[in-house]
Amino acid sequence: MKKLELAVLLASLAASGSALAQAAEAPKAPEPDYTLSANVGLVSDYRYRGISQTRLKPALQGGADFAHKSGFYVGTWASTIKWIEDTGDIAPEQDIHGPVEWDIYGGYKFTAGPIGLDVGLLQYWYVNNNLADAGGGGVFKNANTLEGYIAGTWGPATLKYSHAFTNLFGNYNFATNENTKGSGYLDLSASFELPWWGLTLAPHVGYQRVNHLSVASYTDWSLTLGKDFGNGFSASLAYVGTDADKGFYASPANGKFMGKDAAVVGVKYTYNF
Repeated sequence: MKKLELAVLLASLAASGSALAQAAEAPKAPEPDYTLSANVGLVSDYRYRGISQTRLKPALQGGADFAHKSGFYVGTWASTIKWIEDTGDIAPEQDIHGPVEWDIYGGYKFTAGPIGLDVGLLQYWYVNNNLADAGGGGVFKNANTLEGYIAGTWGPATLKYSHAFTNLFGNYNFATNENTKGSGYLDLSASFELPWWGLTLAPHVGYQRVNHLSVASYTDWSLTLGKDFGNGFSASLAYVGTDADKGFYASPANGKFMGKDAAVVGVKYTYNF
């Protein structure tokens, strides 16, 4: 009887081992040729490089992304803004408009040993903006801006540099008749998975250098908690701050400093096609 039980046990173990081996040898699902997704979200304040784009007010945002398995990608993203219209409050008042920021970008991602690299171009288009007319002219240039960027990721950390090929967001030094082409933004960020409730923690620090306009240069920082709720829904809570010049980055609409330390809450829904 014991010999029979032993034989049955050995046969069972052999069958289990064969099943595990077959599972281990099972081919992985093929990588899709491309991915396509769209997203829509709401934030309590649209902060870009630490500076509020919405006069410390909420913003509606959304975008779409296409990525090919070769590494090439393109995308678009848009947000409501207030800073261009607020600039119309610089005397003499003008009918200054530009309520939407629309970004179009594309690039290529690849690896070099343990480093993930990303190079691309980003066009900031402020739809129908006439920022150059603010204050009767002679204060800003057109807000539309073209930047190139390169980023390297190693482990959880990413170092990125963005370089402006045009005037940076309309900034121009009229006193010296010098443009702000060649301005650069260097930022270091990271993402860590926390052991609680599926949270992620993302610290960030960046430096915006505005060429020929030193008063506009500054450092910004943030610390963001993120939570993926599944089914495309996610949320974030960030604490953001800068050491930007309080006079240069004050809103003409109400005089408030747009780079003040503050908490920012966001929710987003992403749909993968």
